[in-house]
Amino acid sequence: MGPISVFDMLKIGIGPSSSHTLGPWRVVQRWKAEFGALSDVDRLQVDLYGSLALTGKGHCTDTAICLALLGHDPATVPVEDIDMLMGQLREERHVELVPGHVIPFHADEDIVFHTSERLPGHPNGMTMRAFVGSEEQASNWYSIGGGFVLREGEEPDSTADVVLPYPTTTAAELLAHCHAQGFRIADMVWANESAWRHEDQSRERVMAIWHTMRDCMYRGCMTRGTLPGGLDVKRRAADLHDRVMPDDMTPGRTAENWVDQLCRRTIRFKEVMNWVSCFALAVNEENAALGRVVTAPTNGASGVIPAVLMYFVCFVEQDVRDEDIANFLFVAAEIGTLFKKRATISAAAGGCQAEVGVSSAMAAAALTEAQGGTVEQALMAAEIAMEHHLGLTCDPVRGLVQIPCIERNSMGALKAINAAELALAGNPSEARVSLDDVIKTMDETARGMSDRYKETSEGGLAVNISVRVPEC
Repeated sequence: MGPISVFDMLKIGIGPSSSHTLGPWRVVQRWKAEFGALSDVDRLQVDLYGSLALTGKGHCTDTAICLALLGHDPATVPVEDIDMLMGQLREERHVELVPGHVIPFHADEDIVFHTSERLPGHPNGMTMRAFVGSEEQASNWYSIGGGFVLREGEEPDSTADVVLPYPTTTAAELLAHCHAQGFRIADMVWANESAWRHEDQSRERVMAIWHTMRDCMYRGCMTRGTLPGGLDVKRRAADLHDRVMPDDMTPGRTAENWVDQLCRRTIRFKEVMNWVSCFALAVNEENAALGRVVTAPTNGASGVIPAVLMYFVCFVEQDVRDEDIANFLFVAAEIGTLFKKRATISAAAGGCQAEVGVSSAMAAAALTEAQGGTVEQALMAAEIAMEHHLGLTCDPVRGLVQIPCIERNSMGALKAINAAELALAGNPSEARVSLDDVIKTMDETARGMSDRYKETSEGGLAVNISVRVPEC
């Protein structure tokens, strides 16, 4: 696989799923850009297969496709207008593919869920069918996790046009580069990112990532109610936030003010654990409600890295600089690329170990280096975090990214902190398992896992919950 940028791993979008929402959205955008003669299209049909079909309704795949056809982008679409936009489309039943060219489109009929079929390339498959007169032009596409998409027959690195000074496919290669250059992981990643853009642009983009994460946590901690989808899952972050918020503190009117107040407090261990859980729950409740989140590396696991970074900013270091936050996110993203290149970050391909497990490993490495750990200790932390997520299944109840997904992010964040502390107190030379070993093991585990436990909602909690809910 070719070079992967920090900003491929960390992307601003909306919930609830990077592979089922962001990926199909990007497919439609690419299809529109590459089709060539959109003004000749008379009718359009989108066919969904495998996991996209089985859990697409709960993951809002149809909504993502519609919004993409309407010309919206996941990074900028006004989330408060999504219900209105979808209602208007269902009433008017047409889309404007290019200015002046309107075609009929009825989402309930023209998006087809093939729940008993799958395409050969990946569990998340979809076909774009354009009808031009009496001819049909079809192309198969795959959403391969984390918002990455491929056209059938396309290689993952087919669009790579940069040469990195320090390319890495394995943790061993990363370690070798750092030793040869006297780098920390963050130094190596900054050097590599310069192959894509000027350093000032990278700084601006990474701080936009952090501000989106911070604002998402703040919104989640201030918002009550019930999540959409029919499970009647109550938001918990706001109640937990109020319980752990000191009596002499107010939440603040802005996310920045809220963070500043938390940074000035001395908080006990139990309270810290509650805060970390609160941060993670807040993000994933926003994600479940189609809020603005950062794919890190996926939407289903979008709460882990923000929660651990917030822990570092508020409770570990004093006077954390923008540079420290940028370095944290750069290290996390680099670790994520190793899993992306040698295993998977798609729950449909590898279960939840590929999402929450990978995000926990990313956060653990970043937290370790942020606290002064060596490169070896950071890699050790990532290995520890993933080792204790191996085999984690993806079994979303009713195909919604709510049960057990929201709580799993809290657990992943706490495991990352624990892994970082174990690595900082440990001696990497005495470790018996390397990060490369655990990535290989994760890949083998994913390949051997039953499809029932890979984001199909056909096994695990998805079929064994004790409380039954009515169909939507």
